[in-house]
Amino acid sequence: MIKILCVSDEVDPLVYSRNLKKRYGDVSFVIGAGDLRLPYYGFIVSIINKPLYFVFGNHHLKFLKDFSEKSNIYNVNRECPTFTKNYFGSTCIGEKIIRDKKSGLILMGFGGSYRYNTGEHQFTDAQMYIKMLARIPKMSYYRLRYGKWVDIIVTHASPFGIHDKEDLCHRGFKSFLWFMRVFKPKYLIHGHIHLLDANEPRETIYYNTHVINVFKSYILEIDDIK
Repeated sequence: MIKILCVSDEVDPLVYSRNLKKRYGDVSFVIGAGDLRLPYYGFIVSIINKPLYFVFGNHHLKFLKDFSEKSNIYNVNRECPTFTKNYFGSTCIGEKIIRDKKSGLILMGFGGSYRYNTGEHQFTDAQMYIKMLARIPKMSYYRLRYGKWVDIIVTHASPFGIHDKEDLCHRGFKSFLWFMRVFKPKYLIHGHIHLLDANEPRETIYYNTHVINVFKSYILEIDDIK
């Protein structure tokens, strides 16, 4: 059993707690789906001493410039040019593909939100398509070496029509739907959509992919991925 602690958007008192290690010390690693300050990630890593992989959202972008060649809405270059950059004990995987050596899981990240004004780290669907297409050569390498494209996609925004809202800020990306149909990741982990109503859906199955909104915190348990 592989256990993964996922966090996004708001600090969870159950995570930001002196009992963090007691509650979550058995996880294999942590996923951050955006809109959290990096020192919060640092707190988690310092307590449980496990890897943390994250993407930036559309808020709390103070350190985005440290990972981006250009931080503006027209940039379709890599969000994190060098994934070896390690801030607050956590690793940015925006537009990167990595393999967690202990679990063997392959992760890829896409941060930011749908473009709704002139703020930082917002993209049109066409720009997100370009970002995803640019990752195919590296994905092909993983496919040849490990027999699979990717296990978990980490995004900030949701896919179009799945957990998203009608306003531009919270609109999902159609490119994520295309990616799930073609490459069939087991999971797509996202944040951005705040769950203010207990009846709002947190999990949805789309073709072969389990789409999960990890707002605040969520424990993902994986029995087996081949």
